[in-house]
Amino acid sequence: MTELADRRLLLVHAHPDDESINNGATMATYAAQGAHVALVTCTLGEEGEVIPPALAHLAATHEDTLGAHRAEELAAAMKELGVADHRFLGGPGHFRDSGMMGAEQNHRAGAFWSADVDEAAALLVEVIRELRPQVLITYDPDGGYGHPDHIQAHRVAMRAAVLAAEPAFRPDLGAAHDIAKIYWNRVPRSVGERLFAELTENAVHGLPWAAAQLADVPGVVDDDRITTVVDGRPQVARKAAAMRAHATQIAVEAPWFALSNDLAQPLFDTEYYELVRGRSGAAPGEREHDLFAGLPTEGAGAHPDPPQDDRGTVTRT
Repeated sequence: MTELADRRLLLVHAHPDDESINNGATMATYAAQGAHVALVTCTLGEEGEVIPPALAHLAATHEDTLGAHRAEELAAAMKELGVADHRFLGGPGHFRDSGMMGAEQNHRAGAFWSADVDEAAALLVEVIRELRPQVLITYDPDGGYGHPDHIQAHRVAMRAAVLAAEPAFRPDLGAAHDIAKIYWNRVPRSVGERLFAELTENAVHGLPWAAAQLADVPGVVDDDRITTVVDGRPQVARKAAAMRAHATQIAVEAPWFALSNDLAQPLFDTEYYELVRGRSGAAPGEREHDLFAGLPTEGAGAHPDPPQDDRGTVTRT
């Protein structure tokens, strides 16, 4: 195995474009700092709605070739963010996009929502034991907004983190590894309210879309749930470019964007997280401003200590 970078960040997402919307500024920030940033995407996003009329033929209801196209969009987005390591769970097309909750696609053969969690987690365990990340980012138990693939990505990521640390589990997948810190994507309510107030005002002055509502944004929580803030303002142009690369799914008029529903949302230049497993690196009562805060910096050979149950440690499931 080649020598690993001192800081290693793994993100687990459901579909191409989720990473750029939720974490684009974070990914670009750490990539620019020399950390190893790795993305695992669980499906090709085959069931996504296509925005540009000229590409409507790609949709699942027509040629059903959207997945391959979205893989190309993802590769372009990762170039914009400076991220070289991006993979599909089990390989491209191993799991298929499950569609929205309640759709018949939920139970189609190969749909991610129907996958056995432990079997899918084993595929991620192999990645974790190869890359040995100190930090993992994924969704909350609701997947942010209830999409089945987002919920399943949460389940698989959290289960894989447990299994990867268990020496008796599949030693053929590599040496056991404990992920020191796990974060869920979040939006603080006060920030969302402020940005949506600005959006409503701007929507009257020339935006091509109507304004969405704060309830349309995944992962909104009360401010006291936010443990960690990543200031991505120096990298926001890269984030916007990565989002534009996902042209079948996102239209960008920075600092706003819209999905296929033509409802404008804020493009966040600062990204927010909730630490759910591991020790905070911030002083009591304060927020972290670095995902790696408090972690040792011994280098690639370091094995972070397993989560503890003493003061200053967060463990949530």
